[in-house]
Amino acid sequence: MGILDHAKAKMTAAIDHFKEELKSIRTNRANTGMVDGVVVEAYGSQMRIKELASITSPEARQLMITPFDINLKGPIAKAIEKANLGFMPIVDGNVIRIKIPPMDEKQRKEMAKLCQKRREDAKVSIRNVRRDANEDARAQKGKSVITEDEMKHIEKQVQDLTDKFCKEADDLCEKKEREVTAI
Repeated sequence: MGILDHAKAKMTAAIDHFKEELKSIRTNRANTGMVDGVVVEAYGSQMRIKELASITSPEARQLMITPFDINLKGPIAKAIEKANLGFMPIVDGNVIRIKIPPMDEKQRKEMAKLCQKRREDAKVSIRNVRRDANEDARAQKGKSVITEDEMKHIEKQVQDLTDKFCKEADDLCEKKEREVTAI
């Protein structure tokens, strides 16, 4: 795998990680990703809710969790409470319902700040990949594997990749901020 392919793969992984982090950031609408990080003690091990139940959003401000095993509805409800997400689960027959309260202005600003922090973390990861790729190119030039011109060409392509992925992170963050601040 060449320097560019390796750099592109790592930058893509950074963006994918950023997308996953954005899913957990709360908006004014119910989002199944809101409970993705919640871990439940089930069958003698720690498991994520999505491994134990189907999660749907039947209304804009409600999540419905349907456990695959109805005996797990209590442990799932307790795990959601313990996760301190700001909402209370209601066990209703064989399902767990979560009503999502509207966010106030302060909460929306906090979520927007969190988006920006996560975006900056993603951009730092991308820039670290750029640094590593450039160091690899310089090392290959030092060992006379590639020429000075080839090294400069690789560095330019790595910078182009960096710009592209940083722009993608900015776009994703901007979109999520619009969702967060919408009332």
